[in-house]
Amino acid sequence: MDTALPRRLTELSIHSLKQVNNPTFQPNMAEAPLQLKLTPIPLKPRKQETIVAAVDTSSIRIGETATGTLIAIRGATVYKQNRQYRYVRVGPFILHTTEENKHEVYAALQHSCFNTTHEHTPNLLQMPMRMANYLEKWLQATLARNTKDSLILFDGSLTSGTPDTPIRQLKETLATARQRRNTVLAFSKMTTLRFNGHPITDAQPNHKPPYLLETTGLKPKPPIVLLGDVYVARLTNGNYAFRVDIDKEVLFQEKIEAIEKLLTNDLIAQSYPETLRLAHILCTFTANEVIAIQHLAASKYGVKIIQKPDMHRLLFGPFGRGENNA
Repeated sequence: MDTALPRRLTELSIHSLKQVNNPTFQPNMAEAPLQLKLTPIPLKPRKQETIVAAVDTSSIRIGETATGTLIAIRGATVYKQNRQYRYVRVGPFILHTTEENKHEVYAALQHSCFNTTHEHTPNLLQMPMRMANYLEKWLQATLARNTKDSLILFDGSLTSGTPDTPIRQLKETLATARQRRNTVLAFSKMTTLRFNGHPITDAQPNHKPPYLLETTGLKPKPPIVLLGDVYVARLTNGNYAFRVDIDKEVLFQEKIEAIEKLLTNDLIAQSYPETLRLAHILCTFTANEVIAIQHLAASKYGVKIIQKPDMHRLLFGPFGRGENNA
């Protein structure tokens, strides 16, 4: 046997494991290296009555049919005003997607949301997430138009130029928000950004929360564009911190004031705003809802859900992890 490849894999294994504690390791994620200012920006709760609104969406595959996939998407918008939470749920929208109709369905959604049909249609496996993403962008744009003097919270980042987030759409939403004196804050539960080889959210300067850490020098490779300035937010005691993107066009002092308003106008637990937490909970599908959707599709529209055999389980028994995890 030619042992060149096994030897090389062994060398790479040892090398990669030795890199674990190497603080100088920096992945090539951008044209310029990210810098994290370890001097905290202290935050003082600002007692100014301000509406807080948040948006989130979710998608789920309800089941397989003989010709395609039954999916459902849903969105939720949550408002916090006068110490009360209110919400609006949109959906669930149940869709049967096939190889034959996916272009029509996807183009119709694009046109309805943003009057565009230029984006490439994803494959069937990507359809649920991408369609939920379009619903989310529409809800974000709607919220930017219909609120005033408010804090608007997005789930994720203000990174654009990806298939999920075209630059023009996000720019228009942020511009509309600014015109109505809203400030957009995007909270990321996970981030790939690193400083000295560690996630930026791992940085813990010797300072009592709440505070922000500012990043500089981040220049993504085209076509990716950052429409927000990136911060690390540690808003409560404990080992919780999040990447927060704040609209680049907002003045620095206004960015800080927006976070300070958030501290007094929303419940912050584990450094995460309650409005955004509720938006996620309200749009997520429960097991009972999935059963109800299956029953509706079968009883009203004659859709038959089929149980395709899991070949990994069938062939390998307890050692088969399923097609999606192979």
